[in-house]
Amino acid sequence: MTATSSPAGRILITPRSLTVDGLDAAAELQPLRDAGYELVSAPAGRSPSQEQLLELVPGCIGWLAGVEQITAAVIDAADQLKVIARNGVGTDTIEIDAATRAGIVVTTAAGANAQGVAELAVALGLSCLRQVPWSAASVRAGGWERYSAIELSEVTVGVVGLGAIGRRVAAAYAALGAGVIGFDPYSSVDGIRSMPLDELITAADVITLHAPPPEDGSALIDEARLALVRPGSVLINTARASLVDDTAVLDALNDGRLSAYAVDAFATEPPALTPLLLHDRVIATPHLGAYTGASVRRATTMAVESLLEKL
Repeated sequence: MTATSSPAGRILITPRSLTVDGLDAAAELQPLRDAGYELVSAPAGRSPSQEQLLELVPGCIGWLAGVEQITAAVIDAADQLKVIARNGVGTDTIEIDAATRAGIVVTTAAGANAQGVAELAVALGLSCLRQVPWSAASVRAGGWERYSAIELSEVTVGVVGLGAIGRRVAAAYAALGAGVIGFDPYSSVDGIRSMPLDELITAADVITLHAPPPEDGSALIDEARLALVRPGSVLINTARASLVDDTAVLDALNDGRLSAYAVDAFATEPPALTPLLLHDRVIATPHLGAYTGASVRRATTMAVESLLEKL
């Protein structure tokens, strides 16, 4: 279909979860077609580069966006764009000031991926506590190395950020018998003892991150805060790469302050294989948190509804 045969306009679709099998496979996009919009796909199964976006975005009035970087240059090239609807939470990959100046509305699918991300965060935490990856690697290598572990009834989990994801993580750990403490300057949850971040880091055996990055661009978990952790603590990051200082985390792993680090968030995808990611006490997963059928369907539905409402 050409742009001239679609009087409603063109909508760019870039999330990898939607392009990987072709846009026709995503039933949640059908309301856009029914409304007369032409759907324009990014390269299948890949986050588009800036160069590709500069080619794709001109002439589009709507954009169902994923995790790709939407720079000021891309926004400047979006000569007809009215709405960017993210199929996830957070807008840190979008140059919001540039979008505002261009009169482009930006929406998110708040809460759509909360269950999927929370489940992964808990799975990673349990894997670290029970030392599953390195135990399994021992058997595959022909060995039989067993690691003693502590049960959740003896563990204190510190949840940093008590939004939709953090609340689910806290509830799951509490249901399994762990003690749960929390930090969130803007929110509190009944039954979870809240405390300043430094106190939480000192008190927790597992620190799990579910907060946005600091506005000043600094790392929330840096060398000073990692100096406060209990020896052998576990750090989980399914939120944002910029929340942690990678060099400080590597140092903490090497000297035993951290016994494991699990990460599902990267500044670039795929990431460079740094010494941290190659460390034998690191679990690195390829941005799996929201990559469940249910999360994708919820997020896509919310983004489509935003586009139909705002266009």
